[in-house]
Amino acid sequence: MKCHRLNEVLELLQPYWQQNPELNLMEILQKIAQESGFEKPLSQLSDEVIIYHLKMYGKEKDAPIPGLQKDYEEDFKSALLKARGIIK
Repeated sequence: MKCHRLNEVLELLQPYWQQNPELNLMEILQKIAQESGFEKPLSQLSDEVIIYHLKMYGKEKDAPIPGLQKDYEEDFKSALLKARGIIK
């Protein structure tokens, strides 16, 4: 894991963990795995799952995924024209 990813995990984890201060780190990770629907062993929980779960935690189910929202277009025609470089 690169340093910036570690910093991102720690930054996202702090407010989540403060809601459950009685839990230890492994219990927090297990809770994140359960909430995100991760069914494999905890040792296989990736930083991507942790980061995206924490980014989406507390948001509505239909909220856009962070990082993809900047590319969101209301209508398909505009998205297609932008992708082809016809409009900016």
